[in-house]
Amino acid sequence: MGFNPLEEKGISPEKQVMNWGQMNIEPYDKHSVHPYTRTRVILANGAEFEGAWFGHQFSRHCSDTTVKQKLALSRRLEQQQQKLINCLIPGTESTLEVTLGYEQVAVDLTAWLARTEPDETVKAALDFALLEDFDHLYRYSNLIEMTEGKDPRDVVGDYTEIFPGRPTVEEHCHPLDGIRAHYDKDTADIVTKLHVLTIVAAEQQTMNFYMNVCNRPENMLARGLYQEIGMIEEQHVTHYESLADPRMTWFERLLLHEYNECHLYWSCMQTETDERIRGIWEHMLDCEIGHLHAAAEMLQKYEGRPAESVLPESLPAPTKFESNKEYVRRILESQVELRTDGTGYKPEDELAADARYFEYQKMVNEDGRVPSVQVIEDHVHEFGGEYRLSTEGEHPVARLREKQTAR
Repeated sequence: MGFNPLEEKGISPEKQVMNWGQMNIEPYDKHSVHPYTRTRVILANGAEFEGAWFGHQFSRHCSDTTVKQKLALSRRLEQQQQKLINCLIPGTESTLEVTLGYEQVAVDLTAWLARTEPDETVKAALDFALLEDFDHLYRYSNLIEMTEGKDPRDVVGDYTEIFPGRPTVEEHCHPLDGIRAHYDKDTADIVTKLHVLTIVAAEQQTMNFYMNVCNRPENMLARGLYQEIGMIEEQHVTHYESLADPRMTWFERLLLHEYNECHLYWSCMQTETDERIRGIWEHMLDCEIGHLHAAAEMLQKYEGRPAESVLPESLPAPTKFESNKEYVRRILESQVELRTDGTGYKPEDELAADARYFEYQKMVNEDGRVPSVQVIEDHVHEFGGEYRLSTEGEHPVARLREKQTAR
């Protein structure tokens, strides 16, 4: 038998309140931290944020005072966990260095989820947005070398390549083409349900981060790049959240949120190389088991359904951060020209001449001063070429190979 959090004791919510010293712990050292420790911190932070805000939405749609009180307790604890995890990121990391970590999460998490996703519709959605986040990493990498003189390789290591994906300028689609068909709550695999919750949390965290930090740079190009890519992150949240079946009840969704957090912390424990931070993941798992038990009790009390009717006998295989170079290259080669069209996708050259995609592209890119294009042009002007990190050979797409003389 695998690990079943419903059968574990965990820590009861009433015993989880932290004092300030327990919350405010030492961050990791940015010079020695493993890139995937950084990505696990970012992902866990996003999962806690999603958990807290889901609890707020549930409470705003609930008239039962007892339920609202239970949600308030859970939310307060989730907020403590979020603040502890978020503050593992050191102040010595610049906003752009943190940004590279966010985009490495987006690339290697999305690729892992796509590789292991059983639902073809959800897999297609993951593959599509993967190529866009991959391009964002490339744009920000050129910006950080140009504005801070830092090598992006010091952040991402040799685990993630850096070169163009679907160019950001080509990613902007009409809002009406941003909605996907949702899975069926009654037939979908638990893996699919967890994958959608995980990617929504991750992309929402990135969207929120860019919403808040785009006014921090003094450099106008940097501000514009955060605005432009931040708008794509809004597209991605819309894209991914539409995959979830909206017919699930509030109590069922609460149970899935808590179960997903159990799964994520359990997954982090499997591969964490920093023993101190691994201990944090272990403690957070114990806390989430307590939250899961509380959610299971509410599902039983208010809907007469046992948690076992929704959840499997044991957690699915862990979600892992690992290098996905071959997979990213394969998806780039086969899907970089795809565009959204209704709830599906088409190659750009197969879109109708009056497609909404072209209409929207003309509106947002009208003045020709597109930050994601300008950042590369400025880098080429200053350095004589682009910043790229290609460890597995030339770019798989001919039109996206570097035209300038390599540095």
